Amino acid sequence: MNLLTASWLPIRRKSGAAETIRPAQIVDRVADDPIMALDWPRADFRIASLEFLIGLLATAFPPKNEDIWCETWEDPPSVEALDEAFAPVAEAFWLDGPGPRFLQDLENLQSGQEPVERLLIDAPGDSTVKKNTDLFVHRQRIMALGRPAACMALFTLQSWAPSGGAGNMTGLRGGGPLVTLVLPREGASLWEMVWANTPFGVPPSEADLPRVFPWLAPTIGSGKDGTSVRPGHNAHPLQCWWGMPRRIRLDFEAAEDGICDLTGQPDAVLVPGWRQRPYGASYADWTGMPYGAGASIHPLTPRYRQKKDAEWLSVHPQPGGIGYRHWAGIVVNSSDTHRLPASTVLSWRNDRARNVAASLTPRLLAAGYDMDNMKARSFVESEMPLPGVVDPVRQEALDALARAYVEAADQVAGILRQCVREALFGKGTISPDATLFSGLRERFWAQTEGTFFDLLHQAVLLGDGDDIDLRRIWLRALRRVALDLFDSAVMLTPDTGTTEAQRSALARRRLGAAVAGGGKEGQALMMVLKIPVPVTRKATSRMKQP
Repeated sequence: MNLLTASWLPIRRKSGAAETIRPAQIVDRVADDPIMALDWPRADFRIASLEFLIGLLATAFPPKNEDIWCETWEDPPSVEALDEAFAPVAEAFWLDGPGPRFLQDLENLQSGQEPVERLLIDAPGDSTVKKNTDLFVHRQRIMALGRPAACMALFTLQSWAPSGGAGNMTGLRGGGPLVTLVLPREGASLWEMVWANTPFGVPPSEADLPRVFPWLAPTIGSGKDGTSVRPGHNAHPLQCWWGMPRRIRLDFEAAEDGICDLTGQPDAVLVPGWRQRPYGASYADWTGMPYGAGASIHPLTPRYRQKKDAEWLSVHPQPGGIGYRHWAGIVVNSSDTHRLPASTVLSWRNDRARNVAASLTPRLLAAGYDMDNMKARSFVESEMPLPGVVDPVRQEALDALARAYVEAADQVAGILRQCVREALFGKGTISPDATLFSGLRERFWAQTEGTFFDLLHQAVLLGDGDDIDLRRIWLRALRRVALDLFDSAVMLTPDTGTTEAQRSALARRRLGAAVAGGGKEGQALMMVLKIPVPVTRKATSRMKQP
């Protein structure tokens, strides 16, 4: 089965029709009944398939510059044009057969067979099964996969590989990276989604193919006598899309009337298991390296560093999901420039959004596994508006306003958590990061998110006007939500003791003063929002003295 010539990607069209297509057909009937979505039964497969298609275009059909990108946006290629562009790399996309196999070790590995369900990142591992603790995600749900599902399980694992014990290497971006994608408009077609995130570049030469697709050559192993895989040293930069940290070989079996346990689709060949050997590729120096025309590796993943001149690392999802609190770092640079968005987001906001219709209403899709080492806690996926303006100066002002909103909200969330802790337990008796307070913080972010985006949209429409009124509205929203959450967490009853009641009153007074601009905490908040600090009565009386 060749992944570029066979029909294996499940899709759904605007009309509701469900089909399977080959990759070049993403532009099929784009004018009258476009493909709107990939139709996998798993969210991680859907996001990974978008990565696959973007990576394929970036490798075999990249725009050379902004003009060509815009022309192709306005006039998509034909299916035949994409087939022709993909043909030079087709030999790298055989999933099975006697030669090199897609994302599988060139060597026919000798080892015991693993159950096929363990290709899935969230499947229970050996330790979980032995302890009989697979309570939510049970073992033996999937005994055999059809080739399409097996391919996507393999691609997902190799791209996002978490730590898996000694010799099981993590993915090129570390285990479970955050993926951020621009959705160019409401109701965007699959082609539009993929092309909006395809970076500039040049197709590789035939001689470079083994350095782009590592399964075309013997594995560069790690371990005692191994070496790291580095861009420009022993790998082509385009390998960022096709990383292969695990040494894996799928086992294929002919199956008359075979059915995939995951998708329910028929396939004459099934994958019941796979074999692996330790110490595959160890990727180094990929995050933060230059890519194409000023972008960065990996183009879809934001990055951060702990301090200046420290190593750049890929961002990973964390408990609580992705929301506007992460705006600085996934949409705009953080104030200290230690957190940077994915280059696909920067490219859209700085160039592409200005070169296509200004009436588009883009959104940001952020997704990935929240990992605890080798254990998947959850798969996180969220969408949020991506407001912007055409004028670069106004865009900088809008970004600065968004940073101020987020920083102010973060300060108020911290004060709220401290005040609730003081009210309930007094000072220094319980960690402010305890579950009760973490949940309180999450509710604060959730209840202020709608106002955040409403005010950003108002700022877009404001033009060159003063945004001080919007800043004051944001402060009032923070104050209202913070006080409401405090009152719901700190309940006074007739049985409440005098000490507890006094403690609660003092804590609420502290919170109220801070969100009104009083005290050091309030002054810091006002400084962030650039709102004049209220003049206290004492200060007023001193000013009136002769």
